[in-house]
Amino acid sequence: MELNKATLVVKKVGPWAWWRTWWRRQSPNKQDRFANLAPVAAVVLFLAAIATAFWYLRIEELEREQEAIKRDVEYAQQRLRLRLLERQEQVMRLGRDVSNKEIRAEQFLSRAEAFVQQYPEVLSLTWIDDRRRIIASKNVSSMSSTNDRRAGTVLKVGETESHYSLARDLMQPIYGQVRVESDRDTQLTVLQLHTPLRSDQGRFGGVILVEYTMEGLLRYGVPTEVLAKYAVALQDGNGQLLAGQSIPGRATLRGMLPGSDKPNNDYEVPVSPVGNDLILRAQAWRTSQSLVGSGLFWLVNVLSVMTAWMLIGNWRHTRRRIQAQKALVAETNFRRAMENSMLTGMRALDLRGRITYVNPAFCQMTGWSDSDLVGAVAPFPYWPDQDRELLMQRLEEEISGQHSAAGFQVRVKRKNGQLFDARMYVSPLIDATGEQTGWMTSMTDITEPNRIREQLAGSQERFTIVLEALDASVSVAPLGSKELLFANKLYRSWFGQDTEGHLRLVQQAGASDSTDKTSAVDDVDEMAGLPTVSITVARSENSEIFITDLGKWLEVRSRYINWADGRLAQMVIASDITPRRQAEELSAQQAERAQNASRLITMGEMASSVAHELNQPLTAISNYCSGMITRIQSKQVNEDDLLSALDKTARQAQRAGQIILRIRSFVKRSEPNRTLSDVSAMVSEALELAEIEMRRRQVRLTHHIAARLPQLLVDPILIEQVLINLMKNAAESIDNANRPAEQRQVELRIVPKLIENQSVVEFSVTDTGPGLPPEAIERVYEAFFSTKVEGMGIGLNLCRSIIESHQGRIGAENLYNAAEVSGCRFSFWIPVEATLNT
Repeated sequence: MELNKATLVVKKVGPWAWWRTWWRRQSPNKQDRFANLAPVAAVVLFLAAIATAFWYLRIEELEREQEAIKRDVEYAQQRLRLRLLERQEQVMRLGRDVSNKEIRAEQFLSRAEAFVQQYPEVLSLTWIDDRRRIIASKNVSSMSSTNDRRAGTVLKVGETESHYSLARDLMQPIYGQVRVESDRDTQLTVLQLHTPLRSDQGRFGGVILVEYTMEGLLRYGVPTEVLAKYAVALQDGNGQLLAGQSIPGRATLRGMLPGSDKPNNDYEVPVSPVGNDLILRAQAWRTSQSLVGSGLFWLVNVLSVMTAWMLIGNWRHTRRRIQAQKALVAETNFRRAMENSMLTGMRALDLRGRITYVNPAFCQMTGWSDSDLVGAVAPFPYWPDQDRELLMQRLEEEISGQHSAAGFQVRVKRKNGQLFDARMYVSPLIDATGEQTGWMTSMTDITEPNRIREQLAGSQERFTIVLEALDASVSVAPLGSKELLFANKLYRSWFGQDTEGHLRLVQQAGASDSTDKTSAVDDVDEMAGLPTVSITVARSENSEIFITDLGKWLEVRSRYINWADGRLAQMVIASDITPRRQAEELSAQQAERAQNASRLITMGEMASSVAHELNQPLTAISNYCSGMITRIQSKQVNEDDLLSALDKTARQAQRAGQIILRIRSFVKRSEPNRTLSDVSAMVSEALELAEIEMRRRQVRLTHHIAARLPQLLVDPILIEQVLINLMKNAAESIDNANRPAEQRQVELRIVPKLIENQSVVEFSVTDTGPGLPPEAIERVYEAFFSTKVEGMGIGLNLCRSIIESHQGRIGAENLYNAAEVSGCRFSFWIPVEATLNT
């Protein structure tokens, strides 16, 4: 409706009348704001229009210049490209004549001399065979003697030789740039063209090398009208000047305008067919007058400054007038603004208890308007019906001056009947003359703080109940003090109410908690309130300690926390792990017994092989002794024969003793003893015992041990047990499969490797048996699982336990020949890192 009315006004009285009507309807603050901003906006718009006009004109001029130079440079590039292609075609025709052996070196020199004289940009023309030997060469007189390529010499290693090799590999013309010495002892860059020659068999027969001077290419290849209009130059791919001239960068208006990135009006393009290594660049000479040097520019600037000065003077005058007007209104609105902006409800009573003033916050809290409250007497509308007697008593105490400085808490009823908690503070209301005219009461809504306080109290109660019911000891004590901030029920039952137990746990666990107040003060930064050293050293870690008084093993964890009062405290949690430690000790004992039992079982399974192995030296001893007795009785023995027989008897007895000693050391029960052990020695001991079983089952055993293996921190007896078990299982697998003699082979390999980013030593046992069933590969290490008919299923399980106790891993895989299983491979590795750290 208002829009329709405004439209009617515009139609009747015109736009100016509508503008005056709209201006009168605005508030004074909006009118002042528009009056302040109008002059500033006019100045800004005027200056922006002037700057935009100059910017647009300058951009138009620069774009025209850029289009012109782009067109000329591309034209010059085409001319230079055609000139290079013409020379290249002539050289290729000369090369075909050379390849067809139609010309010789003398004829080549005459044609090369004519070629060099005809085209001044050519520096030299050279014939090089497929062995880099120069057959003939013609140079201009300005070329230095050091660069003169004489016939019979070999092409030196350098940039020219590199381009020669590239032309030979690609069998196509190759352009390249090299630095040569001129007759003035200066270096200049020349452009080389290597044109390959083909022999009768189509093979590489050398190259025809043409060298151009950059100055000649620029002078004779670029049109003269382009050279006259621009500063033309040839550059390499890195922007280095090769020939021509370049204008130093000059600061122009274009560099200060949006969208411009180059100070000079220039353009560059690669020269075909050379490529990106040769750039043709042209820079326009400065022909147009600078924008700053234009008289029109300064005239417009002077007029603009005068106009801006007049507008700013008008704006300052208007601003002073508006500020004077605002000063009159500000003093009146200041107090009301303060009262209306307060979040605390304010209520004023006269000496008779009648409400004389309420602020908006009070009305917002209660829901009653100021017209409903001002002039009201007790009982007030915001009093709950059930609390009227109490509130009336409070009002009488308030009027009589019997009020507490801490205030009092009451319930307040909103207009919609909702109740909320509030806290009221009463103070005398003193006027400007110093007389008391009533009482001022401030009211704050404390419903949410009361709810939060109740929730915190409930949370504290639940938290305390949970901590008291924990089966772990929890204690908190501040750093540098013997005060105990918190201790749950289990802590009190173990250590009592003092901090001795807390400090004892910290000390035995290895955490640093100094009780010396002097050192605590030194370790604490007074500005930050935190320790400077202890907080970084005593990290939260797990430690297992034994408390003699309690007879328990405890797992202690400690960390630093900020207590409710801001102090830094240390919390210690101690859990009883005595049953777990006892179970671990029992498990270790059982594992040791299982390992010894496994060694005995292994020797029991190898008993027949060991008996056969011992029977050979014993039979030999018996035969030697019987023979010596017979000879002595017949008196047909001499001293040499007797000594030889006794020596052989002693060696056979020593052999039997070594076999028994190895078996005894293998099955002997001993505590785990990890030492730095030599891999070769461990493997030799295991091979001595395993070869007995191999010979009995007619299985060939081969082994490969890498040279210079590092020592390992292991228990050698346990590692030997794993190796013997794996080799014995391999021999049994081959024997049970009834493999033919050529397929009865077990291989042991020990090599260093890098697995999981760590250096390890890998042990692998490979057999030629039937392999493992696919469903049994993942279960062969389970306890009491066996693929043998009479197996107990504890051998491989103990092997895995032994290897994992040495931080290693064990695995198995089938080997395939096409789709048929050709054997099985068991391997395990032990890391070297533990040995290096030791």
